[in-house]
Amino acid sequence: MEPYTNALLATVALLLLLAIVLRRRPTKLNLPPGPKPYPIIGNLNLIGPLPHRSIHELTRKHGEIMHLKFGSIDVVVGSSVEIAKFFLKTMDTNFICRPKTAAGKYTTYNYADITWSPYGHYWRQARKLCVMELFSAKRMESFEYIRVEEMKSLLMEVRRTSGEGFVLKDLLSTMSLNVISRMVLGKSYLDESVVAGGGRRTVVSGKEFKEMLDELFLLNGVFNVGDWIPWMGFMDLQGYVKRMKVVSKKFDGFLEHVLEEHDGRRRAEGEGFVVADMVDLLLQLADDPTLEVKLERNGDLLAGGTESSTMTVEWAITELLRKPEIFEKATEELDRVIGRDRWIKEKDISDLPYIKAIAKEAMRLHPVAPLLTLRRTRGDCTVAGYDIPKDTRVIVSAWTIGRDPRLWDNPLEFCPERFIENEIDVKGTNFKFLPFGAGRRMCPGYSLGIKTVESSLANLLHGFKWKLPGQMTRLDIDIEERYGLSTPKKNPLVTVAHPRLPLEMYSL
Repeated sequence: MEPYTNALLATVALLLLLAIVLRRRPTKLNLPPGPKPYPIIGNLNLIGPLPHRSIHELTRKHGEIMHLKFGSIDVVVGSSVEIAKFFLKTMDTNFICRPKTAAGKYTTYNYADITWSPYGHYWRQARKLCVMELFSAKRMESFEYIRVEEMKSLLMEVRRTSGEGFVLKDLLSTMSLNVISRMVLGKSYLDESVVAGGGRRTVVSGKEFKEMLDELFLLNGVFNVGDWIPWMGFMDLQGYVKRMKVVSKKFDGFLEHVLEEHDGRRRAEGEGFVVADMVDLLLQLADDPTLEVKLERNGDLLAGGTESSTMTVEWAITELLRKPEIFEKATEELDRVIGRDRWIKEKDISDLPYIKAIAKEAMRLHPVAPLLTLRRTRGDCTVAGYDIPKDTRVIVSAWTIGRDPRLWDNPLEFCPERFIENEIDVKGTNFKFLPFGAGRRMCPGYSLGIKTVESSLANLLHGFKWKLPGQMTRLDIDIEERYGLSTPKKNPLVTVAHPRLPLEMYSL
């Protein structure tokens, strides 16, 4: 009997082992439709220098939910209101994570900023501080005087160029950066050289400061091959990681200088110390023993706040130069509501629906983030009947949604009227319009961003007649883009401004 018993036991063991293997064998996933990937590179060969346009074309072929393979990474793209709402609201807890990228590691102190930090205690704490402290209505009101002063400086600079061609973006970015740096850091760093960089004591000029922030914003949006094919990351084929390390070192030295200045003032003033800017506030909050997680330093507030408002206003003026009839409607509203004997205040904006509509239309047609910042799934799930595995990277194509003919009449036309007399706002509650994202991961500084865009656009249209230089016509205006975390104009707009109000109005 013993040989038979041993054979029976061996057979049972073999059957159990086979059952375990079969049980563990993954079932075939019902992935969303998409192009067939190549070995190693996946579908990266289909992504051109303007990824948002490449992905837009792919969605037109494969549908509102699409599966791609970028290198070895699964990617799912959502390009409809329904899918965006599912990702950003209905199941946002499963899609709230960020993937670990080279940009997050090297430009944000190892994922320490609110954009790239992983979902958890630190991120929840940082978001709460942004909403309750840094960008609260009370805080925004307390800094209004800064926005007013910098707006006056912008208008005076435009007045000085009267009749001459100038690069609009340069003046807009100076204003935006001065507003942000004064609110966050306590003063403008564009008008002085700053000693920074630790022992080497390198000098960061105002021009370098602006270039540093531009580089940070660009590098946080690039398609870095090493993020998608990790085993190739060490080669840094595009040179992006090297650039990230360089700009991170410069910014680190700059932040050290800023913190030393603020710590010095705190020590000097002692008990009489009063919070004057956001760095002061963050340093004070960092001393709070009740915080769950220690606060980290980063430049998220500076880079993001500067680029978004500058880009939107430049695109708005560009589109208006292509459609002079919209200029006429805007100035008619301004003259009727404001008159020609004063400038526009922030509180006036609510009475200027057409100006607000122009700003929204610029953000629809030229979204600051055409592909909302990458997300990562926390667990397996099903969307629209398709399987989405854990750790899939998720893209919401705001670019495609903003051009969907089912949602927008003549979607490629610049038409502010589409935002008149409707309830579509910028707060991410309507998923056909997502200028700042939606859900808990949406941009926490959207209130400051929209204030800056609407106020600067309104005053520039109120104070000046805008024309093209030389013999240029509106047909000569190019609308090419440059891709990064945002999509600014590839070639900055050169324009000519003439005063349209009584000359005494420009004695600001």
